[in-house]
Amino acid sequence: MTKKSPKEVLLQSQEPLLVDFYADWCGPCQTLAPVLDWVVAELEGKVTLFKVNVDKYPQLAQQFAIRSIPHLMLFKRGKILWRRGGLLTSAELVKQLKGYI
Repeated sequence: MTKKSPKEVLLQSQEPLLVDFYADWCGPCQTLAPVLDWVVAELEGKVTLFKVNVDKYPQLAQQFAIRSIPHLMLFKRGKILWRRGGLLTSAELVKQLKGYI
């Protein structure tokens, strides 16, 4: 079995995939991390979290026009269903995602 690139994971996911574009040095990204973990648990398997470090994959960030981080995108079957930059509360994020999953 070969390891998939992040781009392959995004484009081949059959289930809703919440993608967190982040960087290790980004304070707001670190603030958002526990919110994302809580939201994924709250949605009980309806969405999977996938993290993309923009420093390791700058070409992927550029391809999806990520201009600021944290930046969240929801993919399903290779299509972008939703995207939002910046911080969100757990309640806001659950409310926004429920319209797509």
